[in-house]
Amino acid sequence: MNPGMVKKLQKMQKEMQKAQKELEASIFYGQAGGKTVQVEFNGAKEMQGITIDKEAFDPEDIEMLEDTVTAAVNDCMKKIDDETQETMGQFTQGLGMPGGF
Repeated sequence: MNPGMVKKLQKMQKEMQKAQKELEASIFYGQAGGKTVQVEFNGAKEMQGITIDKEAFDPEDIEMLEDTVTAAVNDCMKKIDDETQETMGQFTQGLGMPGGF
């Protein structure tokens, strides 16, 4: 491999690492049930918080709450995955690799 290509790849690797760290430090929000459940995760997919509107749920219907929490988490995970794909995809375009790898 020629030295110019090696330098180019090293620069791209540093940019990818920086972008990954920025993504991991970013905060993402998910919600479900008309905002009755809201979750907060960082880009590393670690939960940072959850807010539940207690007035919106019947204490006898725990399944409804569980389903709503699951939907809010899934909403947030999709947002993280979409942002990761968009951000990291810029580095893999033209390399024949799917985004995020």
